[in-house]
Amino acid sequence: MSAPPTDFVIDVAGITKRFGPKTVVNGIDLQVRRGEIYGFLGPNGSGKTTFIRMLCGLLTPEAGRGTCLGYDVLRQQREIRTHVGYMTQRFSYYEDLSIRENLDFIARLYDVPDRRSAVDRALERLGLAGRSAQLAGQLSGGWKQRLALAACLIHSPQLLLLDEPTAGVDPKARREFWDEIHRLAAEGLTVLITTHYMDEAERCHRLAYIAYGTLLARGTVEEVVAAARLITWEVTGSGLQPLADALRGTPGIEQVVPFGNTLHVTGRDPAQVEAAVAPLRARGPQHWERISSGLEDVFISLMDEAEDNFK
Repeated sequence: MSAPPTDFVIDVAGITKRFGPKTVVNGIDLQVRRGEIYGFLGPNGSGKTTFIRMLCGLLTPEAGRGTCLGYDVLRQQREIRTHVGYMTQRFSYYEDLSIRENLDFIARLYDVPDRRSAVDRALERLGLAGRSAQLAGQLSGGWKQRLALAACLIHSPQLLLLDEPTAGVDPKARREFWDEIHRLAAEGLTVLITTHYMDEAERCHRLAYIAYGTLLARGTVEEVVAAARLITWEVTGSGLQPLADALRGTPGIEQVVPFGNTLHVTGRDPAQVEAAVAPLRARGPQHWERISSGLEDVFISLMDEAEDNFK
């Protein structure tokens, strides 16, 4: 049975999941277009993984409705699982099998036709052909990541769900991974990816931010930053640590964060921010410059405002 055509690969509303008395996903609405790389961000324990598992048919929502790949997320979970590639946070393949043997095993599970050719294509695409006989347990983090992605793609899915796929991977491997994700999206594959890295979030077409199970922001990077309406000053010069100590706790100042040899001072209320920084600008040896707020500033501000549902 094929799924009906739709403009959205993911189109859900009010998705809710509880474990005991705790609501870990609270009425989330999300739409992801075909061929889009959608970033799903939030602190640890925010409900990201639970939400992903509901999308791919591993968990059933207690409330809400919608479709994934055109299939009903409440009633057609088996069909969804057939067409989704899911990469978990932890490496979950057999370390005593070779790269080729792992991929062949996954291809068997999905009943992939012409299995040998499918495995060969996956090895070539991810640059694994020269290491195909190497045991998975002997691979570095970056090569394990490539194997995991190859396994996700072996059955030609229409949607990739990637749960913090670059955690613990070096910067070069992370960049190569993202280059491949963009190539896949250009070919029409849809990707929903969770990450804690702001540079990765900025490589997504759109993104959403979740904290304590509640969706707090969504849109392009520019839209999310603009909607936060933060005011940020960048301070350079000497005596930054005493200045930071003096600013923390001042009414109107939400964040005082060192960035290398600079200090970022952020708030939301224009009058309160100006009242806090004007005397320091006038008397201090530092140089103050108003700058655009960054994505990290926005997300920290959102997290500080969110209500912790585990207290």
